[in-house]
Amino acid sequence: MHIVHSTFHVPSEKAGEVIEIYQKRSRLVDKNPGFLRFLLLQNDKNKGEITVHMEWETKEDYLKWVRGNEFKKIHELEKKYPDQELASIIPNVKQFSIVAE
Repeated sequence: MHIVHSTFHVPSEKAGEVIEIYQKRSRLVDKNPGFLRFLLLQNDKNKGEITVHMEWETKEDYLKWVRGNEFKKIHELEKKYPDQELASIIPNVKQFSIVAE
């Protein structure tokens, strides 16, 4: 399994707006081969720290999605957010492989 975390920081007062955007997400990623799970995580102590957690069967499945048209479509939509402060956020992406259970 391959896990990807995209963590970003927004002003605490905008966290609810970001959460709502993700609650209404397109779900395009859900249909991709190897996709297993999406979670949106909010830091308990710092409400403005939000992490997109995705689980994939393999790293190759994830990379195929990142290089594909649906990924580009989703990220083009993000650039069109009415709130330009949110549209300009660049997440810190980390990738993990499970090495023990």
